[in-house]
Amino acid sequence: MRRKKQRGNDQADVNMTPMLDIVFILLIFFIVTATFLQEEGIDMRPPPPSDEPAQDNPVILVQIDDQNRVFVNQESTSEFRVLAAVSRLRAEQPQSAVLIEVADDARHGTTVMIWDEMRANNIPVSISRQAAGSGSGS
Repeated sequence: MRRKKQRGNDQADVNMTPMLDIVFILLIFFIVTATFLQEEGIDMRPPPPSDEPAQDNPVILVQIDDQNRVFVNQESTSEFRVLAAVSRLRAEQPQSAVLIEVADDARHGTTVMIWDEMRANNIPVSISRQAAGSGSGS
């Protein structure tokens, strides 16, 4: 009688330790060699109080409410037409500056778009947070 050979498991075990070592070495390499960009944010701090007398420059108020509606001096407008409205008002009073008053729940994209438009056209601009109880232009 022949004895049957017992066959072992034909599947070979793969040792994962060297592969994990390589992955961790690559991870450390990419972390060490990565360059991190310092992105510039919008400075929301008010300027320090000065001893000089306040100038009576008129302010153009741009309000963005919590429903993302935009108002320029209490008049409703599209977020894409703010620059045109501000330019029209600055034609009458060239020394005027823009104050963007933003509600807490307003979209940041709208605020940044208006801010960038003002800065790109050399219009003095600042941002403030809308008071909790104040409503917009309607």
